[in-house]
Amino acid sequence: MKTIFSPGRIGRFIGAAVCAASLSACVTAPPVAQKVVVPTMEDMLAKASQASGAGQKEQAVTLWKEAAVAYPADKAPWTNIAQTRYEAGQYGDAIVSAQEVLVRDPNDRLANSIIAISGLRLSTRALSDLSRQNNLSGSLRTESQDLAKLLRESLGETVLVPPQPAPVAAAPARKYAKGKKGKHKVNDESNANPFGALK
Repeated sequence: MKTIFSPGRIGRFIGAAVCAASLSACVTAPPVAQKVVVPTMEDMLAKASQASGAGQKEQAVTLWKEAAVAYPADKAPWTNIAQTRYEAGQYGDAIVSAQEVLVRDPNDRLANSIIAISGLRLSTRALSDLSRQNNLSGSLRTESQDLAKLLRESLGETVLVPPQPAPVAAAPARKYAKGKKGKHKVNDESNANPFGALK
């Protein structure tokens, strides 16, 4: 027995095939990506500065970090983070952030200053701790003396850490010893300078 296709049946068959193809194309079409609008660097910095001015330093740092991710070639967010960490006395974090600035601008004077001063403050703390523990000896002492000499020469100073003026009311009586040329001051160990042995 022969099957005869009428033009109406073929038309319905083709129409059904086209519908099936179109529906399957809808299912497999990739989703349309929505364009994410990134705020401008100025807007991000302004928002972070506003938070910083309101005393919300950690929120400001978070906003600056977001700006650094959105604009990786810009040094401004890292400069603000370095300055904020330095002012908070978080010298290690200040150094790390300042180094990020130098990656983007090797001649940035503020970043170099933050690294130098933060490094000195961390070194002073560590040397003071070692001095209190009487553990500043051997190669550590020699290397510290060499570094202190280099710092004095670089700064053009004869004394690396200037003596701090003693409070007038709480100043202890100074001890003097009599010698050939009269009275001279005896070293007082209570105001020990951690760099004193390195002069």
